Amino acid sequence: MLKDQVALVTGSSSGIGRVIALELAKRGAKLVLISNESIRLLEALEEIRQYSPDSEAYEADVTSFPCVNEAVSLTLEKFSRIDILVNNAGITRDSLVMRMGNDDWQKVLSINLESVFRLTQLVLRTMVKARYGRIINISSVVGHTGNPGQANYVASKAALEGFAKTVAMEVASRNITVNCVAPGFIRSAMTDKLNSKAREAILARIPLGIPGEPEDVAYAVAFLASAEARYITGTTLHVNGGMFMG
Repeated sequence: MLKDQVALVTGSSSGIGRVIALELAKRGAKLVLISNESIRLLEALEEIRQYSPDSEAYEADVTSFPCVNEAVSLTLEKFSRIDILVNNAGITRDSLVMRMGNDDWQKVLSINLESVFRLTQLVLRTMVKARYGRIINISSVVGHTGNPGQANYVASKAALEGFAKTVAMEVASRNITVNCVAPGFIRSAMTDKLNSKAREAILARIPLGIPGEPEDVAYAVAFLASAEARYITGTTLHVNGGMFMG
């Protein structure tokens, strides 16, 4: 259980991030939702408050240091602590390297990687003082396998895992763990649009033969946030049905 712990989750207004936030709320945590999707953010907050009435939501662009700094400050004003940080916000801007524009490269790195650095740095200050914390970054199976047309996304996710290992070493003495969860082929609005041929080709690479559900990722995050995972740090938990076995 995560009773009365404060969990900040980025990109939590929709998709996997929203399901992660909901799962943490069901386990007793007080949630702080961060997203730039104003309408969906309020909808997510309403849903999560059914399980965690004290939860809050702040509209913020994770690429803006002033925005995330304000969101963290408001969180500390209300709760005086942040026990769990889930860096989930991420985007794709797919293109072959030869055709990829600099804007698409920079945008993906800015949201998927640089925002993680800034939020981690801000949150670590309070975690170090409390001598407790759980930081969980949402990576991806393609950070290990590569994927044509996603050089920017793959680079950001591979770097995210290296970043997590380094931070884990730096703060372990303060009882702070830093880990990653790497989803594989997870059912989503985007994957539901795939044609049957593309879907079958992906499923053929998965030993379990089925796509994952957002809840599968949320359960992994909840475990790493729990007391049961106290001796796990600097690692990546793969949630991919055997698509990659590392």
